[in-house]
This record gives sequence, C-alpha cells and structure tokens, in this order.
Amino acid sequence: NPVILEPIMKVEINVPDEFQGVCLTLINKRKGVVEDSHVQAGYAVLTAAVPLANMFGFSTDLRSSTQGKGEYSMEYSEHKPVLPSVQEELVKSYQEKKAAAQTSK
Repeated sequence: NPVILEPIMKVEINVPDEFQGVCLTLINKRKGVVEDSHVQAGYAVLTAAVPLANMFGFSTDLRSSTQGKGEYSMEYSEHKPVLPSVQEELVKSYQEKKAAAQTSK
C-alpha cells in the first residue's frame, strides 16, 4: 500500500525553566515527541521531533506563552508516514477533487 510521508523537524527550544511545562504542552499540541530535556543556567532546553506542517504559528505561541523569553530553532530531520487518519483525509480530499474535475469536463 502506498504511504504518504511528511517532513519531521528537529526542534530545539530554549526557555526559562519556569516555562518548561508550557513548552511541553505546546509540543504535545503539535503532535511532537520530546526526545531530550535538560536544564542549564536557569534555562530549560527541550529537543523534540515535530511534523513541519504542525510548526506553523509556533513562534507566536511560544513567545506569547513565555512572555517573549522563549526561542527555538528547527532543522530537517527525516520523513515519516503521516497518521492513518490524516492519510485518509488527504486521500478522500484528492478523490473528491478528482471526481469534481471529471464531472466538469
């Protein structure tokens, strides 16, 4: 069976340690997986793998959740299969568009 892949980004987030819980919540909302977490010099450094499509708007959410003190960087990591529910939605949408295009001919 064909599988739809999506780009996964390695995200490193630096925030004051009092905002560590908030950052974990932000990552979880975006279907991310925390790979590492440690505190150094009063800052929490979180490393996570997050789908690129879910990262849009993250900068705004991070800054508003950390009083402007949070920073992050991201780089490409790999491609992984999308969740089955997402693949079903994409296939259904494609089939509907294809059917609509054929009926308009």
